[in-house]
Amino acid sequence: MSEFVVHGIPGSPFLRAVLMALEEKQTPYRFTPVAPGEHRGEAYRRMHPFSRIPVIQHGDFTLYETQAILRYIDAVCDGPSLQPADPKAAARMNQLMGINDWYFFPQVGVPVVFQRLIGPVLLGQKADEAVVAAAQPNAANCARVLNDILGDQAYLAGEALSLADLELFPQLDYFGQTPEGRALMGGTPLAAWLKRMAGRTSAQATLPPEPLRHAV
Repeated sequence: MSEFVVHGIPGSPFLRAVLMALEEKQTPYRFTPVAPGEHRGEAYRRMHPFSRIPVIQHGDFTLYETQAILRYIDAVCDGPSLQPADPKAAARMNQLMGINDWYFFPQVGVPVVFQRLIGPVLLGQKADEAVVAAAQPNAANCARVLNDILGDQAYLAGEALSLADLELFPQLDYFGQTPEGRALMGGTPLAAWLKRMAGRTSAQATLPPEPLRHAV
């Protein structure tokens, strides 16, 4: 099989999801770091016309969009399936991935995690408290919904690890470092799930850069 080449900015939660999938599949890959801002340059835009993170190359095949990448990795790589065979569980997995992309990341990750973690730690910016406060209702709603779906299951879509866990874990791992995340998730099923996910070999092998680990 051709080598996977993964392009992305270190610390990106979407990048980490892809790297975790490759680790779970025990598939060799080569990581090519992209410097902040470089993803808006012409060379990167030839791979990803929308300048987002990440991109993979697999032989002569180039692919962007995290959900598509995750499903491709699961389809072509050996190892345990990361997508449930049961139609209802598979639909729940797909629903959760959509919740991340449409609600959690834009409504919570962008305003809260950026203001509390990315901006202060990487850019030296002071958090905009008004932005964080405005995101609180959405953050509370997302935490409630995800806790309700998880319930007493081991993983988000059931008793087996799925792509939903791999996509949401890097996002919630960052959120859990913020005061808002700790307040909303502390003592809930999500907190136990985060601890369980953080102990996986794939999570330990793909830790974000040191400044972004438990920085808040």
